[in-house]
Amino acid sequence: MNTQQLISRLAIAASLLTAATGVGAAEELKIGGGGAAMSGIFLPVKPAFEKASGITLINLQSSPKDGLVDLSKGKVEAAVAAVSIDSMIAGAAGDGVKVDKATLQVSEVGRNRTVLFVHPSNKVSKLSKEQVKEIFTGAITNWQEVGGEDKEIIVVWGKGTPGQNAQFSKEVLDGAAVAKDVLESGNYVKIKETVAATPEAIGIDPFGIADASVKVIENDPPLTSPIILVTTGKPSAKVQKLIDFVKGEGKPFTKQ
Repeated sequence: MNTQQLISRLAIAASLLTAATGVGAAEELKIGGGGAAMSGIFLPVKPAFEKASGITLINLQSSPKDGLVDLSKGKVEAAVAAVSIDSMIAGAAGDGVKVDKATLQVSEVGRNRTVLFVHPSNKVSKLSKEQVKEIFTGAITNWQEVGGEDKEIIVVWGKGTPGQNAQFSKEVLDGAAVAKDVLESGNYVKIKETVAATPEAIGIDPFGIADASVKVIENDPPLTSPIILVTTGKPSAKVQKLIDFVKGEGKPFTKQ
């Protein structure tokens, strides 16, 4: 092989390496936060957003306060949640991380719906607020009392969903304590899995978590909260693209 041929082959190899590196170096956008926001908006829109923008969306699901902590430490470019920014800041402070609200910018990007999950075999299709309150506080203990079968009601309560629990307790239970003999579960997914495996069960979860393994009973009136995206200062160009997408052409992909 002469010198000219060697140079030519090296040039081709370098060109191929550059092309391969370019493919693997697509822009990334890391966001983190609560499961309600993730399941309702950011996981469903991920494929469509990536196709439309060319940006790889990395969803790091944790909790609202952990998302804010990660934002403050520069681990993510945005934190997302279905609870208030004050609740996120208070949660972070409980972990010893002080976040100055004045440094944050909050964008509302959608709505979260907290709904009732029951087993698919359950005949009950609707409950009033008063019925829900009496079920979760232990005043109603049998499905027959609300039009169902003669079966004991098992209330599933998430230990890992404090924001959801607080809103439900305030707005549906009117501040009353949840029954003592609940079946404790973990996060949103665990609540759904527990209800799906328990014919007598009822639990609360974001609508975005729902699938064929559970039956959704709408709250009357519905229980909703804003889904927010939080940045330190003005959103970057990548984050703004995400905000615009979920509020615009990406909205049909969300589960709200």
